[in-house]
Amino acid sequence: MWVGGVRVIILDERNRVLMVRQHHEGRDIWMVPGGGIEDGETSSQAGVREVREETGLDVKIGKLIWHVEEVSEERGQRFVNFFLAEIEGGKLELGTDPEFSKDDQVLREVRFMSKEEMCHLEVLYPEYLKDELWRFLEEDYHGYNAFKIRT
Repeated sequence: MWVGGVRVIILDERNRVLMVRQHHEGRDIWMVPGGGIEDGETSSQAGVREVREETGLDVKIGKLIWHVEEVSEERGQRFVNFFLAEIEGGKLELGTDPEFSKDDQVLREVRFMSKEEMCHLEVLYPEYLKDELWRFLEEDYHGYNAFKIRT
């Protein structure tokens, strides 16, 4: 059975990407906002909800840029859709994850980062945000294939 997730890429006026720092398994991981798709939601609806929960911002979901699938014995069958989005309102602030109690929150920081800042992060999920994302944003990707298999 497939388990679905979503990640949302949001740029500011200086072409920086909105990132959240989460703490999992004793380490900090930087990623774009997102999370699991709940029953009855589309991936774009989940993206809007997750961004609001984690960052306080209201967004309009745009283009799907990656559909990443993983099939493994350890994690099962999973997919994550990565979307571009535009800010429509709200106020940027560190949110909370409703799946965790007040004392067990994993969200630590939210801020916009430049390409250079992202390239110097020790732990970034997924790693291809350091290079492939910027190629996608900077080049004409006529015929670009958003479908990926994670190994």
